Amino acid sequence: LALVGLPGYGHRAVTTLSGGQAQRVALARSLAPRPRLLLLDEPLSALDRALRESLSQDLARILRAEGMTALYVTHDHAEAEAVADRVGVMVAGRLRALGTMGALRAHPGDEEVARFLGV
Repeated sequence: LALVGLPGYGHRAVTTLSGGQAQRVALARSLAPRPRLLLLDEPLSALDRALRESLSQDLARILRAEGMTALYVTHDHAEAEAVADRVGVMVAGRLRALGTMGALRAHPGDEEVARFLGV
């Protein structure tokens, strides 16, 4: 719980936590068994913009500090850029581009990827 910024919250019921705190508890539970790969599917999608931005920064810090590999699914470009070292763009179930967000924006590879990235 200290790793996700909730020291001393172990005694509290999840139902008494805010949305952001509950997301942090879920992340702590996911990290506890120290998996080799963490799968996160839209983990911050139910949160408001400000909380998403804050938690995406925290999540990136935690993953890097723990040296953990994560497959992070999101449609939010800013969130992907904040969390990911490399971004994959999928179109119709196929991986169409892979690289840093900056590299993909500079050289998206094709029109669909460019349109998705807004370039």
